Amino acid sequence: MRIATFNVENLFDRAKALNQDTWAEGRTILDRHARVNRLLGEARYTPARKRAILELLGQLGVAESDEGGPFARLRQVRGRLLRRPRSGPPEVVAEGRADWIGWVELKTEPVDELAMEHTAMVIRDVAPDVLGVVEAENRIALDTFSARLLERVGATPFPHVMVIDGNDERGIDVGLMARTPIGPIRSHVDDADADGEIFSRDCTEYELATPAGERLVAMVNHFKSKGYGGARASAERRRRQAVRVADLYDARRAAGDDLVVVVGDLNDTPDSEPLAPLLGGTDLQDIAEHPRFVSDGRPGTYGNGTKGSKLDYVLLSPALFDRVTGGGVFRKGVWGGEHGTLWEIYPTMTAAVHAASDHAALFADIDV
Repeated sequence: MRIATFNVENLFDRAKALNQDTWAEGRTILDRHARVNRLLGEARYTPARKRAILELLGQLGVAESDEGGPFARLRQVRGRLLRRPRSGPPEVVAEGRADWIGWVELKTEPVDELAMEHTAMVIRDVAPDVLGVVEAENRIALDTFSARLLERVGATPFPHVMVIDGNDERGIDVGLMARTPIGPIRSHVDDADADGEIFSRDCTEYELATPAGERLVAMVNHFKSKGYGGARASAERRRRQAVRVADLYDARRAAGDDLVVVVGDLNDTPDSEPLAPLLGGTDLQDIAEHPRFVSDGRPGTYGNGTKGSKLDYVLLSPALFDRVTGGGVFRKGVWGGEHGTLWEIYPTMTAAVHAASDHAALFADIDV
């Protein structure tokens, strides 16, 4: 059985803010979006909060018109947040969350068609039996991608596809595609600790049957990114997520599940403090550390594959690690370097926009 993880960076539609020329531009837009929605969730809109709301709405381009922003829109479903007089500036008329129903949402745009095909080609060429998918819009999108795009590139669609909506307002969720039936599923979108909500997306647990009839538990994750929000707060969020996944893994082992794999984009390096509770505090082992793992000489999984860009993981319980027959990293869908020449890429990838993802696919072959 081949178990893989792949950050597909959305399949059909992606928030426009994520497609800016520079990381800083996208981060600014997403930070404003997050801040205004936090303010809109307050029970009472004080004068200071109203001023802050108007300022952020103006920066996002939706103070004068609900649809006016290039990257966002204001949804006023019931009641009114704003009054827009013909003469004079807009003003917040709602006194708090109870006075209206609505939010600010990010606008999306279609992903490049060639990029979608290259994403399908990566999955075709990696040929996983179980694939943890990171950054899928929703189940229908992932199932449609499997049925149409995989068939288009000569691959067999997955008969079993699942995504549970997570906590990310941008619609980047984690899911699973499998060639074996998916059994019980457990979501952790509501998990919380003393500091509040834990998972930026989810840590979804899937139970599957191996070819030999044993039970395999796959836990799919996408930890808090380094790119958006303060560095200290982001690192602390990843640490809390690592602690919780470690607890969930230990609970599975204590319940008698020996075949457990944790996959996904953990958004930090193996030697990082945030990931220590998971990588150092459990007996999980990284497929990249197995002697049968075939490395291409680049330790990272994101971007140019440098040591500091090892973000994606297939972590195996001891029973799975003992059964490893091989493993590797697949970069053919990643645009390497300024001109895409750091490694072999698909001939039809003639520009960076055509890349399947900025992340390489990672896989482990297990004798189960």
